[in-house]
Amino acid sequence: MFYQPDLFEQSPPPSSPSSRRGAAALPDLVERISTVSKRPRYALLVLKLIAQEAGSHDSVGPYVGSGKGRVPVRDWLCQALAPLAQRDCRRRAMIDAVRADLISRAGMVDPEEMERRLEQEVRSRILRSGRTNVSRVVSDLVRAGLLRRHYQGYRVDHPNRGAQREAVYTITAEAKRALQRH
Repeated sequence: MFYQPDLFEQSPPPSSPSSRRGAAALPDLVERISTVSKRPRYALLVLKLIAQEAGSHDSVGPYVGSGKGRVPVRDWLCQALAPLAQRDCRRRAMIDAVRADLISRAGMVDPEEMERRLEQEVRSRILRSGRTNVSRVVSDLVRAGLLRRHYQGYRVDHPNRGAQREAVYTITAEAKRALQRH
């Protein structure tokens, strides 16, 4: 007698290429980020920017070359992400508040000077809040195990910030593999 296999029998699913290599796939990366971050899309975008800038070095910082010379990595990330908030209602409200403050404080009459100072103050506030946002998201990525952070600067490399030290971000091999195109 010969045996005929059941055509409706469930066989185990073939293992995916990423699970055979031990690398996380992009959906796994997104799921991991969403468990630790309140803003997973922003975190994924920050991770992607860091990975692209790091290239084959796996780390970026403390300074990154940009159109404005060498800037700290957090400032560079802020500048890269600033266009995301152009239409944000909070940005418009901040501009209106700064304009009202400038008018009440200085009583400016020259519209060109007021616009220049307005733009400068808005840029300063955006940079300050952007640096905070980037730091929070990087902390989420560190908690997720996708990024490592240390500080490098004036005297020696050090795990703590301060004393003219700037952040250096190192992407993990697992995160880098998940972000690379196949």
